[in-house]
Amino acid sequence: MKDDTIAKGLTAPEDQSVLHGLWALTNRELMKWYKVPMLLFMSLIQPVIWLGLFGKAMNFGALFTGQSFNIPGLNIPKQVLDSISSQIMENTFGTTDYFSFLAVGMLTFVILFTAMFSGMSIVWDRRFGFLDKILTTPVSRGAIVMGKIFSSVIRSLVQAAVVLIVAVLLGMDISKFSVTGLLGTFAGLFLMTIGLSSLFLMLALRSTDWQTQMAIMNLLNLPLLFASNALFPAKLMPTWLEYVVRINPISYGTDVGRQLLLGSAGMASLWFDFAYLVAFAIIFSAVGIILSWRYLTQ
Repeated sequence: MKDDTIAKGLTAPEDQSVLHGLWALTNRELMKWYKVPMLLFMSLIQPVIWLGLFGKAMNFGALFTGQSFNIPGLNIPKQVLDSISSQIMENTFGTTDYFSFLAVGMLTFVILFTAMFSGMSIVWDRRFGFLDKILTTPVSRGAIVMGKIFSSVIRSLVQAAVVLIVAVLLGMDISKFSVTGLLGTFAGLFLMTIGLSSLFLMLALRSTDWQTQMAIMNLLNLPLLFASNALFPAKLMPTWLEYVVRINPISYGTDVGRQLLLGSAGMASLWFDFAYLVAFAIIFSAVGIILSWRYLTQ
């Protein structure tokens, strides 16, 4: 009934503006989320578990402490070992705390999994007939796609903010935090979300089978995550995989966060990171809109 009201409202003459149609469709997608708190909780629990368990368990700094080198007859002062540990961690991860390194990666983890499900919404809309109703209204095909993208952006940034707060409470290093750094980080996440949401929507435009769409999502999500610098630095990976990391947009979104929030040396310069993300967002959203003109049919 609610979807019928939205579809009918879009046919009214005073409601035919592009912005109104875009907001109506975006708000419809958001209502599915903020009116069901359990969805928000479930979307946050996985990265929080990774932060609390994986992030704390993988205590790489402990490998180089005095306890690890407690070899009979080898008397190395603890201060020396701690200094060596800090230098190794700094050279490897760009920070002396792996948890902080991982926490920034978890922000892109949240973005990836939220964007991934943006494609599923268009599959369900087609199956339940709502898409057919929208296609009979004057609202443009591009607005249908962009409404889903913008709702994904809003949900992703809210969830990323919550994960960042949890990470700080669990001990993330905030010595390099600044307002400019936080705004720049979320600007990078914003661009990455637009590109990834557009990608998954493009893959779902012609799909009527949710199982096929789930198979596509499962095929792409882990390669996109693990073939990036979200969990480990690219320089620790094989050469062939490092090349893949350098074309993965998730790597550049993560690189922006680490440079701005942790003060780490970047995989690339900040201007290149943002240029790559801007190009990624523009190209994939444009292609998504173009494909919607052709493939969004009743």
